Amino acid sequence: MPDAIFADPRLAPVYDAFDSDRDDLAAYLALARELGARRVLDVGCGTGSLAVLLARHGHAVVGVDPAEASLDVARAKDGAGAVRWIHGDATAVPALDADLATMTGNVAQVFLTDADWGLTLRSIHAALRPQGHLVFETRRPDRRAWEQWATDTAPVVRSVPGVGRVERRLRVTAIDLPFVSFRYTYRFLRDGAVVTSDSTLRFRDRDEVESSLTAAGYRVLDVREAPDRPGREFVFVAQRRRPVADY
Repeated sequence: MPDAIFADPRLAPVYDAFDSDRDDLAAYLALARELGARRVLDVGCGTGSLAVLLARHGHAVVGVDPAEASLDVARAKDGAGAVRWIHGDATAVPALDADLATMTGNVAQVFLTDADWGLTLRSIHAALRPQGHLVFETRRPDRRAWEQWATDTAPVVRSVPGVGRVERRLRVTAIDLPFVSFRYTYRFLRDGAVVTSDSTLRFRDRDEVESSLTAAGYRVLDVREAPDRPGREFVFVAQRRRPVADY
């Protein structure tokens, strides 16, 4: 089940206001061009920021996400009509012969078990054309991002069109590596309503991610820095290596 921050019909419409610094989108657009991708699958597309951007630049895009509330926000954006939206996880995606699959926003960290992560990688593999690419980022465990989160307790307030001013607070609730859990608390200042969202992420190291990609039928071509967050994340560029039937 997706976290409330994505699935709650009151929280999904305010997500973009608190996630407005999306310098990573330009990097993914550049990667799509570098890899010569015409058809792109955006896994965990959320509110559709990358999917719509890619479509505006001439790519044929399919966006998939298990949170219907986030897809409702995505479908309402200018240019969203050019994107094919699918409600579900990666297993809901048919064979697309996609040139490129992406996972932005550290979506790779929401898969907590090896079984779920492996199933996701294999499902994406089946949606790619032979020699198609998968690109995604994940936070480096050695940077211990959760320590900064634990000190980042000051409220953040954003004005959201149609909603009014909303206050958000972050609290780390558990650290049991490789798992880190945290809670966002939102207070809608217009009516005083409070809505919370609990999340858990898994921090995999580079070797673990590379091994999982190899096992799922990919060849790792490169592991890069995130240009907007140097030293904080791994960006994996992998290529579909063999047919699904071979493993």
